[in-house]
Amino acid sequence: MTGTVGTQEQEHVRALIDRVRGEGRSALTAPEGKILADAYGITVPGEGLARDVDEAVALADRLGGPVVLKIVSPDILHKTDAGGVVVGVSGAQEVRSAFCTVVKNARAYAADARIEGVQVQQLVPPGQEVIVGAVTDPTFGKVVAFGLGGVLVEVLKDITFRLAPVTADEARSMLDSIGAAEILRGVRGAPAVDRWALAEQIRRVSRLVTDFPEIAEVDLNPVIASPDGAVAADIRILLATEEVEPRRRYSREEILVSMRRLMEPRSVAVVGASNEPGKIGNSVMRNLIDGGFAGEIHPVNPKADDILGRKAYKSVTDVPGEVDVAVFAIPAKFVASALREVGRKGIPNAVLIPSGFAETGEHALQDEIVAIAEQHGTRLLGPNIYGYYSTWQDLCATFCTPYDVKGSVALTSQSGGIGMAILGFARSTRTGVSAIVGLGNKSDIDEDDLLTWFGEDPNTECIAMHLEDLKDGRAFVEAARATVPKKPVVVLKAGRTSAGARAAGSHTGALAGDDAVYDDILRQAGVIRAPGLNDMLEYARALPVLPAPQGDNVVIITGAGGSGVLLSDAVVDNGLSLMEIPPDLDTAFKAFIPPFGAAGNPIDITGGEPPSTYEATIRLGMEDPRIHALVLGYWHTIVTPPMVFAELTARVVEEFRARGIEKPVVASLAGDTEVEEACAYLFERGVVAYPYTTELPVAVLGAKYRWARAAGLLGGGR
Repeated sequence: MTGTVGTQEQEHVRALIDRVRGEGRSALTAPEGKILADAYGITVPGEGLARDVDEAVALADRLGGPVVLKIVSPDILHKTDAGGVVVGVSGAQEVRSAFCTVVKNARAYAADARIEGVQVQQLVPPGQEVIVGAVTDPTFGKVVAFGLGGVLVEVLKDITFRLAPVTADEARSMLDSIGAAEILRGVRGAPAVDRWALAEQIRRVSRLVTDFPEIAEVDLNPVIASPDGAVAADIRILLATEEVEPRRRYSREEILVSMRRLMEPRSVAVVGASNEPGKIGNSVMRNLIDGGFAGEIHPVNPKADDILGRKAYKSVTDVPGEVDVAVFAIPAKFVASALREVGRKGIPNAVLIPSGFAETGEHALQDEIVAIAEQHGTRLLGPNIYGYYSTWQDLCATFCTPYDVKGSVALTSQSGGIGMAILGFARSTRTGVSAIVGLGNKSDIDEDDLLTWFGEDPNTECIAMHLEDLKDGRAFVEAARATVPKKPVVVLKAGRTSAGARAAGSHTGALAGDDAVYDDILRQAGVIRAPGLNDMLEYARALPVLPAPQGDNVVIITGAGGSGVLLSDAVVDNGLSLMEIPPDLDTAFKAFIPPFGAAGNPIDITGGEPPSTYEATIRLGMEDPRIHALVLGYWHTIVTPPMVFAELTARVVEEFRARGIEKPVVASLAGDTEVEEACAYLFERGVVAYPYTTELPVAVLGAKYRWARAAGLLGGGR
């Protein structure tokens, strides 16, 4: 079977689902599950439904060999808990006895349960137990899951997720994404499982739930994988009990048109502008004026004629000409009325700074402004935000401190406090930004809108986003997949440890903890997930500086053996490959280092070496095409002071760059406080360098490699 499902099979499945729902049921029986499995080519054992003892005996005889008997009842989901399963039954007498046992146990477990009969199923030959399933995630929709069965999935939660539907390649990648992947390849003399057959089970389940969104969960548990195939010994299917209202979606073109007017406005109105220092409306006005915004700035305040030397208007409808953005600096209770005027004026974007909406329990008030905005075609940024910065437009539409260092990094945050941390970091590191945007309650505009815009923005080379949730995970993944081939996307997902598994009717659903799903699907989309706030900011700052690697061979050159060991650990921790130095290259390095140094990898030139040794070895690392990335470990000595090391390193890297040879170079500088100035000097000249840490420079290099793979610049895919 090629994987396509015919119209007749789909109609058969549709009729069955409609019948089950018509009976007021949300769970399919095992025989009904087999019908769906057969339609989609999901391999299950031979089986049949016996309504009495004689049918059970006849079925067992036809199937041959040992069989399994399972109670069939729409009212008993967990058959084992009810004592409704007997395994390994042979011969007519055992079949009769087992039939009576499962029926008796089921009636004792649930006296009112409807019993349709007993499923007689071939006993699956021994193999590796795995679980294949699908759940409906509130953020990402249909998600397919895979993990090993038994203790590994129960206790260790060794399970991986992908957005459904998955391709054949994505399904195979799931087999390698669990911690115990080696077991599937065969260990201690055990044979490898049929990987193609197992991946096909995953792919076909994903296709089933995609074709029929009303299927809430699918659980194939266990699937017995062996060298000869993969067979689902049990299948459980649950239907959704309520309809999910689809979120309003905008086309890519609509998003780009509205985001261009938001991020590159020609005219801005400040609703609630004020002459009184300390008021938000005053701060926004001052930031717009003092920041040098070249477009029109229109203060709106019914009680003033002039604000900060600019004519004030009673209503936004009085403002002459077109307005691209209305920034709101008024209390929440007045926003709806003013927003109607914004809508009548035809202003495409409203930036809502005020708090007092859903974040304080005022959901009705937020719903009201969303409805007003949709009625008039106005996009909303916020509410409950600090505003936004669009530095290349000299636009500082916020009540917070201004920032005007132009650069290639776009930063967004759902939290105002995190937004200010972003601002402080940018200022302290002199990180050039293209934009800093607050999202707040995300009543309308969210990460996928901004990601779509920044993906096309020529001033942006890297996007970093702090988020607590995603309103529409699929829209975000779609935007990320379009952006990642062009530029890195870094995400800090808050709530990494707080979300446990949700209550669910299937085993797979119970294992689908929010963060585990986020982690795997963000990786599937090619997004770089940062473990913490500082990591996100450092990745965003450094990734545009580093050129893309052309291969996997990483070489460490260090002046301190201890740093070399730690840097080696960091290389392994970040999934990078230490190059095995070939004999000719080993000899070449040895020519520059003292006899008590060490070639190999790391290359230890020792701490007492003069600048010429550092320069010669770095030059060799840049020159040899077999080396794809350099990690430098510097040790502060009087023989080679920090700035001497920084200057020679920057000079060598620039020399090779001028010759068209670019490789990512990161450096760890250990020493007194002078290394801080040296690191800043290197960073400004294309070498990502950090003082007092061996972990961070390699983590940044690892992030660059993850992006390069996701963008298709290196082998290995996503």
